[in-house]
Amino acid sequence: MELTQRNNWDKGYWLATIKSFLIWSFTLTVCLLVVGFPLVVLMATIGALSAVVLQSVLPISSVLLVAGSIIGANLLAVIIGAAALTMKGIHPQEVSWLRWLHGEETPSHSAIYASCPLTCGLTR
Repeated sequence: MELTQRNNWDKGYWLATIKSFLIWSFTLTVCLLVVGFPLVVLMATIGALSAVVLQSVLPISSVLLVAGSIIGANLLAVIIGAAALTMKGIHPQEVSWLRWLHGEETPSHSAIYASCPLTCGLTR
């Protein structure tokens, strides 16, 4: 009986850990693409210059080498970051700035229309 309960707890723990890792990796990927856009532009510029420089040494595979290195480094950074956050026990549901994970839609502001200062005081 105790072994069965322990097995169920282990399965639940591992499923929660895998879910946390996948959510962290998705969140870090989105943050890299959206918030880190200047970093992506900088990496693309450095990558293009590196491919041009390597073209004289590796004429066929320089672009493939540079592109693979950049994509691999980004994937490795996201996976290591997600693994570190998961192993530290920081669950995405506990982070306050990830409101979309909580399932609560509480808008922090109300809609203000541009024409309201001109037309809100008028009556027909």
